[in-house]
Amino acid sequence: QVQLVESGGGLVQPGGSLRLSCAASGRIVSINAMGWYRQAPGKQRELVAIGYSGGTTNYADSVKGRFTVSRDNAQNTVYLQMNSLKPEDTAVYYCNADVRERTSWGTRTRDYWGQGTQVTVSS
Repeated sequence: QVQLVESGGGLVQPGGSLRLSCAASGRIVSINAMGWYRQAPGKQRELVAIGYSGGTTNYADSVKGRFTVSRDNAQNTVYLQMNSLKPEDTAVYYCNADVRERTSWGTRTRDYWGQGTQVTVSS
């Protein structure tokens, strides 16, 4: 089993910044993709930003130029630096990781989610 623990959410004024962190722990062999999704009230969960183990990143159009995803592969941690926040960024942000983990018979690849952290952008 693997656990994802998020931190860094909160209330911020429009134009402000927040930094989210997500640390993975457990029987991890490697993590390919690791990143962030969000879900606003009444809306579907959507991709925000993903960082791949090789260094490639992918962003939703709505956050390009404002958000930056980064990884510390040695610490199995992913960060999301959010700048120039807007009220429409208000949502629960979820960490997601595509993990290759050890099992009693070998290894397997499995998708994990964090518990979510609330980000509220409001004056």
